[in-house]
Amino acid sequence: MCMELLIEDTRWEAAGLEALATRACEAVLARFGIDPERAEISLLGCDDARIAALNAQFRGRNAPTNVLSWPAREGFPPTERQAQEGAVELGDIAIAHDVCAREAHAQGKTFDDHVTHLLVHGVLHLLGFDHMDEAQAAEMEALEVEILGKLGISNPYG
Repeated sequence: MCMELLIEDTRWEAAGLEALATRACEAVLARFGIDPERAEISLLGCDDARIAALNAQFRGRNAPTNVLSWPAREGFPPTERQAQEGAVELGDIAIAHDVCAREAHAQGKTFDDHVTHLLVHGVLHLLGFDHMDEAQAAEMEALEVEILGKLGISNPYG
């Protein structure tokens, strides 16, 4: 997989963000039959302050959140022309260490499992999935549970 990783918060290095992200991204791409060698994703490992600024800038919410994603284009799969050109840019993801650690602790989950879930969630957003209404949320959650199950991670919603 072609992943551009930028770590602004060094705690992500100790947490093994690159390995967690690779595992999560490859699982999502495999679910949809996408060759991971052709997918391009940019990932930012940051802290609460940085993600709060991004959340304010792009979503108008002046508070930290766990993960944000920005699809490179609307809809999926890529057009035939894009598919023939080689690598397919999927988009960007930012993930905040502080929020992830607090949520994992509060929910009684391991940090790695929670981060993997959030990365799966973010990649699904890059592929065009959303949770703006109940039907979309149910579809996205079912995909997350399926993909995480294949990684040996229990249902985060149950």
